[in-house]
Amino acid sequence: MARFLVKTEPSAYSFTDLQREKRTVWDGLSNPAALLHLATIRKGDTVVVYHSGKEKAAVGLAVARTDAYPDPKLRNPKRPVVELEADRALPDPVPLARVKADAVLRGTLLARHSRLSVMPLTEPQFRRLLRLAGEPGRKGSAAGTQTKG
Repeated sequence: MARFLVKTEPSAYSFTDLQREKRTVWDGLSNPAALLHLATIRKGDTVVVYHSGKEKAAVGLAVARTDAYPDPKLRNPKRPVVELEADRALPDPVPLARVKADAVLRGTLLARHSRLSVMPLTEPQFRRLLRLAGEPGRKGSAAGTQTKG
C-alpha cells in the first residue's frame, strides 16, 4: 500500500467538507508532476490531506476508493482523477514549518516543492508524520479521505 499527500485550499474544499460528504472525486489538477503522481494512486492507498493557503498543515487522512482513472468529464487519459473517502482528522495538525524542521520529513516533496498538489510519501515519512500528529504507534490504515485540488 502506497502513501500520498494531497493539498487543498480549505476555503475552496476543506477536510471538513470531505468528512461531511464522506467521498469525493479528486480532480481539477493540471500540473504535469502532480498528474503523474495522481496517476499512480491505487485503491486502498492512504492519502494525507493537507490544507494549503494560510493554514499550511496536514490535517486528515483519506483512503483511495478507486485506482486513478481518466477524468470522464475531460475524456483525456493524461488527466486522471481518483475517488477518495474520508477517514479521520489528525489529532494535531502538522504545520509546514514542522515538516521542514524535521530530519525525516525535510526530504519530502512537501518540504522541497511546497506548491506541488499531489506527492508520494515513503513509509518512514508517513509514520513520522503520524507521530508528529499525535498518533504514535498507529499504522495509518486509513479508511478514507478526500480533497479537491
